[in-house]
Amino acid sequence: MDRVPGIDQRVAEGVLSEIGVDMSCFPTHRHAASWAGLCPGNNESAGKRKSGKIRKGNQWLRRYLVEASWAAVRKKGIYLSALYHRLVVRRGKKKAIVAVAHALLVMIYHILKDQVPYRELGSGHFDKINAVYVKRHHIKRRENLGFKVILKPISQAA
Repeated sequence: MDRVPGIDQRVAEGVLSEIGVDMSCFPTHRHAASWAGLCPGNNESAGKRKSGKIRKGNQWLRRYLVEASWAAVRKKGIYLSALYHRLVVRRGKKKAIVAVAHALLVMIYHILKDQVPYRELGSGHFDKINAVYVKRHHIKRRENLGFKVILKPISQAA
């Protein structure tokens, strides 16, 4: 069974002491994220996006999850690290870490609620779900460098 990246014994004890093991008090993972203060902010008025700061929630749980997130993003080849590196270029380090902490809380919620073991998606998860976009992006980059790109499936290329 895989261990959740970034979660050591101290963090696990802290998270469980704050949220408990019974997830019936949270109808969905969104309720748990809101209670922890890790839900994404969304403040828009007349089409103008205003500050989207995270809300005040359980500060101790948030601290444990942010600490675990910093540890998780330093591991190579895992989903949380890929999520962080994908977001950090647009949002910055701290907002990306809060997003990773939110994803970590969602994972913990489903592990506790559904009684399932952790399953690592891998760093290539985003490339798999956006395969058409990734292919188009890399073709366009090569063409901008002055190359003509012809793609063949691997079975025909050999």
